Amino acid sequence: MIEPTSGVILVVAIFVGVLGLAIGSFLNVVVWRIPNGASLSSPPSACPKCGHPIRARDNIPVVSWLILRGRCRDCGERISIRYPLVELGTALAFVGVALWSAIQPAGFWLLPAYLYFAAVSIALALIDLDTRTLPNRIVVPSIAILGVLLAVTSFGTGDWFSLLWACVGGAALFAFYLVLVLIYPRGMGFGDVKLAAIVGLALGYLGWGSLIVGAFAAFLLGGVFSIVLLATGRATRKTGIPFGPWMLLGAWVGVVFGREISQGYLTLVGIS
Repeated sequence: MIEPTSGVILVVAIFVGVLGLAIGSFLNVVVWRIPNGASLSSPPSACPKCGHPIRARDNIPVVSWLILRGRCRDCGERISIRYPLVELGTALAFVGVALWSAIQPAGFWLLPAYLYFAAVSIALALIDLDTRTLPNRIVVPSIAILGVLLAVTSFGTGDWFSLLWACVGGAALFAFYLVLVLIYPRGMGFGDVKLAAIVGLALGYLGWGSLIVGAFAAFLLGGVFSIVLLATGRATRKTGIPFGPWMLLGAWVGVVFGREISQGYLTLVGIS
């Protein structure tokens, strides 16, 4: 593979950053409407208090919120800061994925699949935090969509073995979470099981090291967070804590650092 020049990387980073702002704006709609069973296309976005449709000039990601000082133009109702934060966060995540892919052997062929995974990660994490659900309207289609995008990556690079690893990873993590739910159904739900298939695809494509690290990191991070909540009295042993966000955060630890962590561990124990 030909390594991209710094100029190409900069152009791609700027492009996906702008794209991320637009996708982030759409994700705000997804996070609000999908859990409520509403259509993503109609009716047009409007102020929840006065019902006035959002004007096009007031729908520019981040910029419009700053110009309006976080309030509706018509009634002055406060607009949550989460909207521009999601837009900006998505843009930064997209830029991060672009910079990460630039140093991978597969290069920018990885972008479509992992930009999609980043967008889905943000949407599902927020929905799970808000509603403690992982909607089938997002999770189930995403398994197929991510699989197709990874197949496109393999088509571009000629690396079909990685696609096989992705399928193995998706099936293995799905089966692992299914066993956990069957053994202890109060611990997590079937939404987590289906999400595991998505996570397994994304991690498996990058190799067994990324898969193991990403899967383990979810439990480590979620466990540490739960201990902190218990220690500070913000939760009890009976408090339900959404696990989807930790699955996704752990997955990204595996995506970005999985190979290095796994190789470092093998070297530490004298296997490699």
